[in-house]
Amino acid sequence: MPINDVIALAIGIVACITDVRSARIPNALTFSGVITGLLFHALAPGGAGFAASGEGCLVGLAVFFLPFALGGLGAGDVKLLAALGAWLGPTDIMWSAAYTAIAGAALSLVVAIARGYVRTALSNVWMLLCHWSVVGIRPLRELSLEGSRGPRLAYAVPILLGLTVTLWLR
Repeated sequence: MPINDVIALAIGIVACITDVRSARIPNALTFSGVITGLLFHALAPGGAGFAASGEGCLVGLAVFFLPFALGGLGAGDVKLLAALGAWLGPTDIMWSAAYTAIAGAALSLVVAIARGYVRTALSNVWMLLCHWSVVGIRPLRELSLEGSRGPRLAYAVPILLGLTVTLWLR
């Protein structure tokens, strides 16, 4: 396994541990992940290069920005995907984000079932869709991370699963 994949996995594992324990992903982890990923690819012989690393970082930011702006993800999740993108490049981070979405949906369903929250979750989705149909796609504070009292999913877990599947299938 290439060193950049090992480092990306290490970043994902540390983020997963801190997110599960404290519901936060430290800036020191995400920012150092971005900077070291960019530097590694700029300086390593045979590396993907600074441009591909930068593109991966930007794609990681862009993919999770809308869910963040709508209050569905925390900033740490967005920065984590950007850091992983700096290590993986744009194509792999897109695949990782796609697998993350699948893992996130599955784990959210498991959490909702385990907490007896399925009916409320479906009602909230309906309320959100109705809200968007009336006012456009805008955050609804009552259903955002800040305003909701529902069960939480440490999203670093599906991010790590998405990353692992991407590296495994590559």
